[in-house]
Amino acid sequence: MSQFEKLVERLVNLMAVVGGIFLVGMVAITCANIFSRVVWVPIRGTFELMGYAGAIVTAFALGYTQIKKGHVAVDVLVNKYPAWANALVHRINAFLCLLFFFIVGWQITKKANILMRTGEVTETLQIIYYPFTYAVAFGCFVLALVLVVELIKPFGSEMKGKR
Repeated sequence: MSQFEKLVERLVNLMAVVGGIFLVGMVAITCANIFSRVVWVPIRGTFELMGYAGAIVTAFALGYTQIKKGHVAVDVLVNKYPAWANALVHRINAFLCLLFFFIVGWQITKKANILMRTGEVTETLQIIYYPFTYAVAFGCFVLALVLVVELIKPFGSEMKGKR
């Protein structure tokens, strides 16, 4: 494994830990809100906090899920191809996904820049939007990095695990 691959894998694992921490926080806030609702009144801003934390959890899980091959894939037809054609299709798919997620990350970054300039905040808790928007863009860029790693691996290496 190259230094670049190791660096990307460490980054992805760190992001998975951060996403997991946010997920635990989401569970804690949800439980506290349910309990609070029963005994008194609901916690203000729970909906906003769930939205922010959900964005972090989702964006920070993208790269990890790609490394673990956890994304949904419909490859019934592709599995019938010879190994070299299957590998080629996977490479083309990785390249197209790389382009897509790079463009998505770039566009989300542009949106975050606008949110930062305008100083937009949430309605209830007055939390600023842009750091979370940048975090989602970062998750997209990291997924693009994972796809770069897949593309620079020797041709056919993605088939080794399928045998």
